[in-house]
Amino acid sequence: MPLIWAAISAHGFGHAAQVVPVLNALGGLVPDLRVLLRTTVPATFFVDRLKIPWEISPVQQDVGCVQNGPIAINVPATWDAHDRFHRTWSDRLQTEVDAMRTADPKIVLADTPYLALAAGKAAGIPSIALASLTWDLILSEYEAPPSIDSLAITQSIRQAYGHADAALLITPAPPIKSFSQGVSIGPIAEPAASAREQLTTTLALAPDERIVLVGFGGVPLNSVPFEKLEALTGYRFLFDGTVPSTSTRFISTRTLPFSFRTLLASVDVIMTKPGYGTVVEAVALQVPTVYVRRYNFGDEQSLVEYLHRYGRGLELSMDDFMKGHWATTLESAIKLPATTPPPAPNGAHEAAAILVPYFQPNRS
Repeated sequence: MPLIWAAISAHGFGHAAQVVPVLNALGGLVPDLRVLLRTTVPATFFVDRLKIPWEISPVQQDVGCVQNGPIAINVPATWDAHDRFHRTWSDRLQTEVDAMRTADPKIVLADTPYLALAAGKAAGIPSIALASLTWDLILSEYEAPPSIDSLAITQSIRQAYGHADAALLITPAPPIKSFSQGVSIGPIAEPAASAREQLTTTLALAPDERIVLVGFGGVPLNSVPFEKLEALTGYRFLFDGTVPSTSTRFISTRTLPFSFRTLLASVDVIMTKPGYGTVVEAVALQVPTVYVRRYNFGDEQSLVEYLHRYGRGLELSMDDFMKGHWATTLESAIKLPATTPPPAPNGAHEAAAILVPYFQPNRS
């Protein structure tokens, strides 16, 4: 049974959401394919998503960013975590090399841990990046404390990315220059079918009520002005987190018999941060999107531009979000007309077609 080693960043769930469709598409082309997931993304994420045989090895692959909630980067803590990660680089690299040689995969696929690409090179295994961002690009937004040699860290990251045999650059993405060989592929998304009728029944929705999905990705959102929004009539809010027991306007998505993807396909509006998976699926479904920007995350601008070009998006300021001033922006977003038809979300199949030759018997 051929094996693929999939190293996945655990900074939220966005990287895993990109990898899974590629693995599923590849499984349709490579008989008996199985995957070793080298990641600290919870195993529960892959249940009911990943369709080929898999096992998980929960070893840290990179740092990403340390966050105070989904829309605030803790810059000093992020640099400190990267500094500690790189102080043990040699040991981490050897651990990955030894594990790869034991597992003996046909290829290493990394989205986007640079450690895996360096280890794949050292182990003599073809190593391919799947990327809508790189961590050196993200870190370039942040000033490091004087005690940390940020230049040495970012140079080490770029050098590791440079070991990739190829890079599959996912649309949309900012300009990425860390790879020696890059191939652009289409957007990666697997939009679900709408379950609007079932959702309306489950919520006992009034005829004049609209449904807003409030989901900010894999990092929990804890600061929501629940009390102020109780007075916002005409809306029901599905919140991806814990809801006060006294709320009549908010419902936790955890209490509903629908996946997040199904909810996204079934609501009137989504409120979110500009993250890859949510933006690309919202565009594919033409769901109006209200977003709260961070303004210091390297792939954010490319996602916002993609949303405005192909989707239906409006920005809500951080201040208005925190104060509960949502009504005007929600109403305006719902009224937005359709824009230019988006590109087909076929990036997973394009990636799979590129990866298939690595599994051919005559390939050395």
